[in-house]
Amino acid sequence: MTTGQTSQASQASPTSRGDTVRWGVLATGGIAARFTEEVQRLADAEVVAVASRSDASAKEFAGRFGIPRAYGEWSALVADPEVDVVYVATPHSAHRTAAGLALAAGKPVLCEKPFTLNVREATELVSLARERGVFLMEAMWTYCNPVIRRMAELVRDGAIGDIQTVQADFGFPGPTDPGHRLRDPALGGGALLDLGVYPVSFAQLLLGEPDRVQADALLSPEGVDLNTGMLLGWESGATALLTCSLTAGTPVTATVSGTGGRIELPSGFFHADRFVLHRNGAGPEEFTADGGLYGLQYEAAEVMRCLRAGETESPLVPLDGTLAVMRTLDAVRDRIGVRFPMD
Repeated sequence: MTTGQTSQASQASPTSRGDTVRWGVLATGGIAARFTEEVQRLADAEVVAVASRSDASAKEFAGRFGIPRAYGEWSALVADPEVDVVYVATPHSAHRTAAGLALAAGKPVLCEKPFTLNVREATELVSLARERGVFLMEAMWTYCNPVIRRMAELVRDGAIGDIQTVQADFGFPGPTDPGHRLRDPALGGGALLDLGVYPVSFAQLLLGEPDRVQADALLSPEGVDLNTGMLLGWESGATALLTCSLTAGTPVTATVSGTGGRIELPSGFFHADRFVLHRNGAGPEEFTADGGLYGLQYEAAEVMRCLRAGETESPLVPLDGTLAVMRTLDAVRDRIGVRFPMD
């Protein structure tokens, strides 16, 4: 993991004094609603504004969650002086535009995963943030989860020896309507970006960027992937077998196996509340989460910690790691023949 960089602009922010962090939510869909609900339960955070492309949608969302200001234009939200940080929860295809708008206005950004549609867009956002010294982080809540962090720490400390294999899956029976966003190439549809980003990010958290990428997929008539298998390889000899699917419900589990044992994460591995460590020749050890935060609160808390510390990058979700995941997702799409209009 890389260490966070410090910005003089961030140090001058009210958030650096330990004040309540004021969030602006850009979008009004399901994930925006969940994030808002969970952040509002944090004692040191407020959601003070929401923006949509329509006044009606913004006002309805604001009324539902008691948010004081609603904007029918994204530009109004990023210009709001009462907003300390912007959470981008638009469809994938708008991440580059929405996050870029906020960064250009000097607003710190937490951007939903997948970070962008491709590595070109991701590189543009990272370059903009670094040039301007503005905080930017992908909303990869898995990396902020204390159970996942503990698991990764044990792996780094050699609890299972040298990693040999990683297995992870994420699948559910998805929509069959060709008009749904998950079936639309213009919106970054398909299993890979919505679901596959989790197994890929999990594997790369433990092993870094792969040296080899192989993949195969079932494509929809619209040209997005519906059922995808990935085989990643590293020069160390480690491999990762990863799957994502919009055609079948899968266990949504993960296993990391090494020369000295293995770690098993139960269903919902990407937001796990426990895991089991099996050391060779020893009985199983179960690790569980301590009390406190839950769900999306972990990523929000990490953003607020970074802002108060004057960091423009999170050591838990480093931008270089985000770029590495995007390169792998691009490589998988290249292998399976999925192209987006914006590529």
